[in-house]
Amino acid sequence: MKYIETLREGEAIREIYLCKQAQILKSKTGKNYMSLVLQDKTGRVDGKIWDLGPGVGHFEPLDYVKVEAQVTVFNSANQLNIRTIRKAESGEYDVSNYMPSTTQDVKAMYAELMKFIESVKQPHLKQLLLSFFSEPDFARKFQAHSAARSVHHGFVGGLLEHTLGVTRICNYLSRNYPVLNRDLLLAGAMFHDIGKLEEISEFPENDYTDDGNLLGHIFIGAEMVGMRIREIPGFPKPLAAELRHCILAHHRKPEFGSPKVPALAEAMALAMADDLDAKMEQFTELFQSAEYDGGWLGFQRTLESNVRRSTRPE
Repeated sequence: MKYIETLREGEAIREIYLCKQAQILKSKTGKNYMSLVLQDKTGRVDGKIWDLGPGVGHFEPLDYVKVEAQVTVFNSANQLNIRTIRKAESGEYDVSNYMPSTTQDVKAMYAELMKFIESVKQPHLKQLLLSFFSEPDFARKFQAHSAARSVHHGFVGGLLEHTLGVTRICNYLSRNYPVLNRDLLLAGAMFHDIGKLEEISEFPENDYTDDGNLLGHIFIGAEMVGMRIREIPGFPKPLAAELRHCILAHHRKPEFGSPKVPALAEAMALAMADDLDAKMEQFTELFQSAEYDGGWLGFQRTLESNVRRSTRPE
């Protein structure tokens, strides 16, 4: 298969990709053309169909499509000039080629997360955690979900990988800072992005839902946890408020999406752990991209700096 990250200007290709978006537009001369966004597990590429004639078969967004195209460059980015396109038939493609996925062992990661839950001593927090993570449908969805549409961990298994990474960091912090309530911090770590299950749709779409656009994962997550807390008899009211505060404050600042700034040591630790894991993944993905040649990458908005990889030992 010719992966998108390997496409080079001037190549003629005949390949199958996932159609993420498709729309009919009008050129400056008044002629209709089709604009597409195509995807495989290595990335996305824009496509244009200038001639909407007999070479264009019927297909819909989120269909797998077989294209015959020329690779061109527009605004310093690859673009496909598509001559023919049709919906791919079942059996012509392997779905795993089109969904970016974690390189980690999903079952092993989830087992490690369950061990962290078993280590929680506060009985109400443990019951709350198990009510989510031991439920088979929830476990299936959580293991397959992304942590973002883009930016970091935007792949199958990304939500699990990120949640486990944050939980590991929080466990480390709890061992080194006695001021932290370990049970509360670990519960906050495992729940902090639970709202992304409703904020972002499942693959292959992996896009913001209506609730995601209107409410966001922070509010959704706090509400999901709050509703389940009310089903547990005797759940301490102060503990319920502290856990939901950790979720609400985990982006640390209102301008980053948090309705509350951290007022608890555990909320601050969680926010810093979340940010650290996200930023390390951003560096990782930048350095692993096919285009990276070891030099400076230019200003990266989410990292707020011009970045490059450090010198490797010889």
